[in-house]
This record gives sequence, C-alpha cells and structure tokens, in this order.
Amino acid sequence: MTEVEQIAAFAARARYEDISGRGREQLKIRVLDSIGCALGALGAPPAQRVRAQTMDFGGNPLCTLIGTDTKTAPDRAAFFNGALVRYLDFNDSYLAKGETCHPSDNLAPVLAAAEYANASGKNFLIALAVAYQVHTRLSDEAAVRARGFDHTTQGAYAVGAGIARALGLDPQRSAHAIALSGVGNVALRVTRTGTLSQWKGLAYPNTAFIATHAAFLAMRGVTGPLEVFEGNKGFKESVSGPYAVNWQNEDLERVSRTIIKKYNAEIHAQPVIEAALDLQNQHKFTAGEIARIEAETFDVAYNIIGGGEEGSKTVVLTKEQADHSLPYMIAAALCDGALLPPQYEPQRIVAKDVQDLLRRVTIKPCADFSARFPAQMPCRVAITLRNGARFETEKNDYEGFHTRPMTWDSVLKKFRYLGGARAPAEVLDSIAGAIFNLEHIESRGLTALLSKIPCPEQQEGS
Repeated sequence: MTEVEQIAAFAARARYEDISGRGREQLKIRVLDSIGCALGALGAPPAQRVRAQTMDFGGNPLCTLIGTDTKTAPDRAAFFNGALVRYLDFNDSYLAKGETCHPSDNLAPVLAAAEYANASGKNFLIALAVAYQVHTRLSDEAAVRARGFDHTTQGAYAVGAGIARALGLDPQRSAHAIALSGVGNVALRVTRTGTLSQWKGLAYPNTAFIATHAAFLAMRGVTGPLEVFEGNKGFKESVSGPYAVNWQNEDLERVSRTIIKKYNAEIHAQPVIEAALDLQNQHKFTAGEIARIEAETFDVAYNIIGGGEEGSKTVVLTKEQADHSLPYMIAAALCDGALLPPQYEPQRIVAKDVQDLLRRVTIKPCADFSARFPAQMPCRVAITLRNGARFETEKNDYEGFHTRPMTWDSVLKKFRYLGGARAPAEVLDSIAGAIFNLEHIESRGLTALLSKIPCPEQQEGS
C-alpha cells in the first residue's frame, strides 16, 4: 500500500468506539471553540468579501453558510465557514517541534461534507477526529516551514481524509480523495512572513475549498496520484524530505494534545501575554508607568512573532500585522488589561499609547527555553517602570495548554462572549447544547441552528 492508501484505510476503519471518553469531550470542546470563533468573525471585512463572492457566484443549495439561511455548494461553504473560524486568529493550535498548525481549520470542510451526506453527529465527530489526527501527525513528522512551505500544505491531506470519512467513502475512493486534495495544494510560507495580508486568514479556507472540491471528484470516481507521498517528485522528495508514520498504529487521540487560545493572539504569544497581565494585576501599575518590557521566549515564538527570521514586528498598522506582532500584543494587553477582538479594531491598532509602548518592548530567544519547546511553552517577562521598580516572572505554560487545559465551562464562556453580539443567549445555548450532545443528533441539526444566527450583512439588507 502507498502512504495515501494507508491514510485512507486509517480513515475508513475509524469508529466512534475508538475514541476515548476524554477524546470525545475534547472534540466537542474544539467544535464549541471553533463555532464561537466563527460567530465572532461575522461581519469582518474579509468574511464580508468572501460572502459577497459566494452570493454572487451561487451554488447548488446543499450546505449551510453560518449566519445566513442561504445554502451553497459544499466547497464554497467550506471556504466561507472556514474563513469565519480562522479570521480572528482565536482558534486552536497544535505545536510540533518544527511546525505549528490549526487543526480546527478542518471543521468547516468536514461539517460541509457531513451536512451533504446527512451524516450523524457521531460520524461528524469521527471524521473530525481523523482530520485532527492526520494534520497533527504530519506536523510532527513532516514539518515543512523551514523549507519555505506553509502548514496548510499538510492540512490538505487532513481535509481529504476527514471529508472521505464524513462521506463514508470506501478505502479506494478515500485514497484518491486524499491524493487529489494534497497534490495541488502546496502553499508558500510567505503567507505568514514580512508584511502580512488578509490572505493569512484565508489561506487554509482556500486549501479547504480546493480539497473539498477534489474529494467530491474522487467520490464520483476521478482518480489521483496514489504515490503522491513517496513517488518520483512527490511530497517527500519535493516538499517535506524523508519521514515515516505507521498509520496502522495510529489512534484518534491527538485532539487532546491540541491547545486552545485564552487570548486573541498568535498561539506562541499565549504564555507571554498571561505573564505580562499577571505582573500588572499583581503590582497594579498602568501602561503609562512602564519604561520598558523585556521578554525571553523559545526560538519558534521569536522567529514567527518576535522579530526573528520572519521579519520585524515593530511596524504594525493592520489587524493581520497586529496579531502576529508580539510587541504589539504585549503592549495592547497592558494598555487595556485584555487582549480580545476589540484590541484589533483599526483605530485601536494605530492609537498613540499602544504604538509608543510596543516600541519599548524587546524580544529575545533563549536556548534553554527553545530546548524545552514544545513539551513546554517557557517564557520570562520583566517589566521596568519609570520610577525604577522592576518586576519579573516566568511561565512554562498557560491556561489552555494541554498541561492546564480549558474546560467545557471556560470555553463556553469564551463562546458566549464571541457570539453575544450576534445572537440572543437562548440561541447560543441551543447551539452549545447541540454540540454537547452531538453523538445523539444529526449533523444537520447543528447546521440548522447555525443558519439562525443573523449575519450582519443580512441585517443591513445587503
């Protein structure tokens, strides 16, 4: 069997009984968190533009667009709903030594396939667990960031596997779905380096769009290159380099190693933000009293958001630049005592207080911290005030890391905060209740509730 056939066999044999009680709980928490992020992004400019294009182009009304009673084709639903999940940069993450990914990016395409197939809630959860497992294990073993490729590249195979399982495809057609999903989805890391654009939040939704389209072609009998991984000029030779995963031995538990964001910030910033706010809460100083901030962190954080190899992080003018600038995120958190969507409003980003403070932030990598990553997320933060007082603290994790996981209740609080501006409490509670009981309902029961959230564009009559 080729590797893609091994992944297909893994996806096809997955059963709900194979997922532990903890794994099932964690899957539901990830669904709740992801849907909350999607609701919080309704009305965001990129989401409005994607929705406008979807409405203009149309599509057979098969799958729900979150926040509207309009339906469209599965691939377009995967794109729009995926853009909602991803836009705030508040959804879950997975840390591997050489790669970071957002496995919840797979929720939208898997949900679209489940709705199309009228799959049970159990089958939706199985398919999502498959996508999480494939995405995270390829991130573990087949890192591509250092070679100049984006993490969406491995994600394409996860989307294909998850959709194949949601559609109930046999192993042969599943293999072709995964091969077709991955072969044309090799993306460049420049998406997340230098001057960041709105494509940062749309790159994975685009991958999901292409992969969904490809998986449905495979469902109808279109074939793909089954040697996509190990073949001549294939993934291993051209993209990842050599690696090995024994898919026969894989389980469905990797979801429990994914981590949830406490703060609306790039994942590697989470412990630093928690440390800075802890110091402020403990010592009761204001942002105006701060002379300088020094933060030490592991090399991955430094390189991606601290001004290392992926570019300077002191010029911050847009939301996309702000949520990938550790200096900005620290400064905004200390100015406002929080780091949530309001800290990324355009007028907040360019305000004088936060712009002045971010230039008094210094980020340095620490070799010891780097050696402890990703088992830990160590950091040290020191804040010196204008009167000479100096406060310092260290952290190895944060609330949301797998050593201090967020509970259903804590994620429910986040869900209600993000969805509170979009729907009445009783509608949000109905959605949360459906997610909590997903194994007992049909996937269309969940999507029907998501269609009842009023999209801002609909409210305005556009």
